Amino acid sequence: MATKLRSMRKVMPRKDSMDSIQQSKRRNGDNRAYDVLMQAQQHWFNMQKFRENRERCKRYCYGDQWKDVVTVDGKTLTEEEYIKEQGNIPLKNNLIRRLVRNVLGVYRNQSKEPTCTARDREEQKIGETMSTVLQYNMQQNRMNELYARSMEEFLISGLIVHRKWFGWRNEKLDCWTDYVQPNNFFVDANMRDFRGWDVSCIGEIHDISFQSLCSQFAETPNDYNNLATIYSGARDAERVVSYYNSFGMPQLKNLSFLLPTEHNLCRVIEVWRKESKPRYRCHDPNNGSVYKIDIEDYHEMVELENASRIERGTQFKMDIEDIPLIKATWFIDDYWYFYFLSPFGDILKEGETPFAHKGNPYVFKAYPFIDGEIHSFVADVIDQQRYTNRLITMYDWIMRSSAKGMLLFPEENLPEHMSLEDVAEEWSRYNGILAIRTKGTDRMPQQISTNNTNIGIDNLLNLQLKFFEDISGVNGALQGKPGYSGTSGSLYAQQTQNATTSLSDLLESFGDFVMNAAYMDVKNIQQYYDSKRVFNITGRKGALTIYDPDRIRDAEFDLSITESTLTPAYRQIANDFIMQLWQSGQITLQEMLENGYFPFSDQLLQAINSRQQEQIQQMVGGQNTLPMPQPPQGQPPAQQSA
Repeated sequence: MATKLRSMRKVMPRKDSMDSIQQSKRRNGDNRAYDVLMQAQQHWFNMQKFRENRERCKRYCYGDQWKDVVTVDGKTLTEEEYIKEQGNIPLKNNLIRRLVRNVLGVYRNQSKEPTCTARDREEQKIGETMSTVLQYNMQQNRMNELYARSMEEFLISGLIVHRKWFGWRNEKLDCWTDYVQPNNFFVDANMRDFRGWDVSCIGEIHDISFQSLCSQFAETPNDYNNLATIYSGARDAERVVSYYNSFGMPQLKNLSFLLPTEHNLCRVIEVWRKESKPRYRCHDPNNGSVYKIDIEDYHEMVELENASRIERGTQFKMDIEDIPLIKATWFIDDYWYFYFLSPFGDILKEGETPFAHKGNPYVFKAYPFIDGEIHSFVADVIDQQRYTNRLITMYDWIMRSSAKGMLLFPEENLPEHMSLEDVAEEWSRYNGILAIRTKGTDRMPQQISTNNTNIGIDNLLNLQLKFFEDISGVNGALQGKPGYSGTSGSLYAQQTQNATTSLSDLLESFGDFVMNAAYMDVKNIQQYYDSKRVFNITGRKGALTIYDPDRIRDAEFDLSITESTLTPAYRQIANDFIMQLWQSGQITLQEMLENGYFPFSDQLLQAINSRQQEQIQQMVGGQNTLPMPQPPQGQPPAQQSA
């Protein structure tokens, strides 16, 4: 009796089962993107609470502060509608906006910028070159304004996201930075690391026009026709629902992830996910490099290379132990893989990360991110803002509902020649006089005036304003308010410093985001700037720099946040120091103008260079008869001797 043969696929896993991409292709075929799309959708739904909190904080920041929903007598309506139903006006005094502007002012006044320092001190000149190139790239992307608006987003929502990429924009091929709207962003809900190092899935939803869609993903006329076919129904809610129901998928209740915000736009879901595959990690002792190779490259890059080295070492009579052989270790590589998907699960584009830093293009920062939760700076003072608005509205309510201008007039005192209408008119008239009978008493004429009742609402308002400053840490000194009478200048400066200290954690967290973004910019510059370029930073003297990719590509840099050299205070200090060097004769006039920050330096340098060129031409022609210019009176002796 013949033994039944069992398929090797059932006996043991296939060799490519360790490759998550190949396994997905084998199991799901053309439908393999549905798992990726559904995973991204789940992560986006998990951030629904964050989006609701962000919307609420944004409303309070920009003055729409009566839209919270309440239930009164079984009826659900907004606070604004309820107050209007009572015949009152929902008043507000927007303190949060002033608070956000003050913190933004503190950030703007810091005037800091990222600076590169080479880890190898012998390559410090390369670090200075990279700092100049980084500042040029920041000017190209208008990063000062982008960081200020990102800081405002950080205060409102507690989450900021930037996307780094390389390509064409405004007819220029360069490294670019895009601001990512947090409502369109999703990230792994299981992430708990404050630094974001444990993220395994991240992405963004894009709503773009069909022309932009084709410019990014159509490389042939067939690609254009396929995109037109896909998106002819991808913007129709009924077709999307029926399409997913035809595959036996559960009823879709929320289509906000799959449908664009506007009917004339096309939705593209960008997903970056960690995938795995077997690879070799190689160490080459010949040059100390460590790198990864695919399984199929092992024979050529390791075995053949080692055989070649053994052959060459034998020719030079080297011992086998002394020949530097490549050592390869098998391991499962965890790498980033990207997908661009349509709402139907079509893969518009996919591939392994193209970046040399081997990561995804997103830089994000969540604050404070305790247990995966985000709590914004604005959310801390919403209760104080609500109570302040409530007190103001209550004060207005009491003032309008109290008796004002009401006259209690006894009928027996009504003059014979006047009616009640005449009495009311005389009563309300300026300096009006009303004659009444007092039945023979000796009562003297009397001036009548009334005051509204003070129930202490103004004291409660002052208390809430004090709470507002205590909770936010932004007191009157930081807001620029004048000090009280008798307050010393040192005490006022100390109060300002204390208020800044209370914001240090927030500002340093944002500074960490700036450093991470700058580090990714440096890596992209090293990768994509593949030819020599000349850079000049606007507003900075002596910043003409030549970028050589052969020298900078493999250098490692350490990034730090330092004071900007473009601030007036820094320029004044630099000019004073350079003037002292020039007066002591340590530098020449030309060196002073090249390294100083003087508004007339360019014109003077041009005049000096023109004069030097004329002198050289006359010396070459044998006509060195032009008298040398004499130094002005009071020139330092060292300069005169020079």
